[in-house]
Amino acid sequence: MNAAAVIGPDSEVVMHFTLTLKDGTVAESSREGEPLEFRMGDGTLVAGLERVLYGLYSGSAQTLEIEPQDAFGFSDPANVHALSIHDFSQDMPLEAGVIINFTTPTGDETPGTVVEVDDEQVLVDFNHPLCGHTIYLAVEILAVSNTPATAEE
Repeated sequence: MNAAAVIGPDSEVVMHFTLTLKDGTVAESSREGEPLEFRMGDGTLVAGLERVLYGLYSGSAQTLEIEPQDAFGFSDPANVHALSIHDFSQDMPLEAGVIINFTTPTGDETPGTVVEVDDEQVLVDFNHPLCGHTIYLAVEILAVSNTPATAEE
């Protein structure tokens, strides 16, 4: 990858990152493993996170504050659903804060966070867990390439 390349639309990027909440909680990080490799616009990152990378280049390192509307958005009450407690396995730990993977009718996996449990139902929030949070994205850009995408990509 070209060290002089600047991140723009369709750039290939290799970077380490750490996503942190305002209280210092680390939500996700690549620091302990392999760096993240992706092409801008491929859906790996939400649009707001991609936007803050424009103009950075190999060797750039900085921490960027991103407001909820530019990151994971705000919680939508329509994404909170009451499900019958009988739809869950009896040995499944159902308590507030537990994240469960659900399969949608189209076969996609989507996480849901248990909000509340009673004798009849389980209230599950299907909003992204980082909705409504200001996040801090610490990035270290390792490589950038502006080679056009091929048909396979």
